[in-house]
This record gives sequence, structure tokens and C-alpha cells, in this order.
Amino acid sequence: MARVYGNKAVSLVATSVVAVFRGFPAIVTLFIIFFALPDVGVYFSPYWSAVLGFVLVTGAYQSEYVRGCIQSVQAGQSLAAQALGMSKPQEVFHIILPQALRAALPGISNEIIYLILYSSLASYIGVQEIFGVARTFNSLNFRPIEIFLTAGLVYAAIATVCFLGFRLLERRFRIPGLGATR
Repeated sequence: MARVYGNKAVSLVATSVVAVFRGFPAIVTLFIIFFALPDVGVYFSPYWSAVLGFVLVTGAYQSEYVRGCIQSVQAGQSLAAQALGMSKPQEVFHIILPQALRAALPGISNEIIYLILYSSLASYIGVQEIFGVARTFNSLNFRPIEIFLTAGLVYAAIATVCFLGFRLLERRFRIPGLGATR
């Protein structure tokens, strides 16, 4: 929203933030938050470092999906809203965003699934999530095929449930008669 509707300064700041967090690998972002920020007096637990890192990285990508979809809404929609006497905020929240979010939903769902899979990176800063637990079990039992295959299947199951949920959501918000049917 800031990049599309903000003034030049706001748009520049938002563009810079997006560029930085899309440019850094997620693991580098996590390491900076968890290992580097304490050098300047900012401390987060491993869990909150992971949450903040993933929010910043996925937020940058999500904002690009939404920005592109906002810009893809036809100019006639804005003109129609203005002709009806809507203010700019009314136009954005009642006309533009509903259409943009509907169009952005497939990209957003992909990014959420990536986020689920990338959560394995949190184990490198001390968060005991699925992959971290699998690594611990493997170091105790030395059964990598069974342990890591099981972890992979758990990730695949979670991603599949998420995919199916988003597919239902896409169907729910589909406009009859528009686009391909599935």
C-alpha cells in the first residue's frame, strides 16, 4: 500500500525495505537478528528472532504480490469509484483491495507454503522445530533415512493441508464466470 499510494518518501522507504529483505537469504536475516543485533543492544529469544525474521522476509515477498495486483486493477475501477463520490480510502478499501487480494491469493498461498518449509531454518538459531528435532534424534540414533524422511513427510503433510485450505479459499472468493474453473 505504501509503495502504491504513499508519497515519494514513504514509497522510497517501503521500496528500500522490500529490496533489502527480498535480497537477503532468509538464513542471513535470521543470523543478523539473532547474532548481530545483540552487538548493538537488541536482544530477541531464538523463537522471536525466527518470527521477526520470517515476518520481514515473507512480508517483503507478500507485499510484492499485493502491489502487483493492486496495480493490475483497471483504472476504470478507480474512475467508477470517483464517479460514485467515494473518497480515496473508500475506493482503495472497498473497490481496489478486494479485487487485488483475490488476484494475489495464489501468490500469497505459495509464499505461506514456502514459509512453512523455510521454518526449518529456525533450527540454526536454536528453535526446536521439526527439522531441529529430527537433527537431534539423528545425532542420538544415527538413522538419517528414517528420521529425515519422516520430517520431510511431516512438512509435506502440513504444506498439503495449507495448499488445500488456500484452494478452498480461492474457490470461495472466485467470481463466477471469470477465469478458469477448477
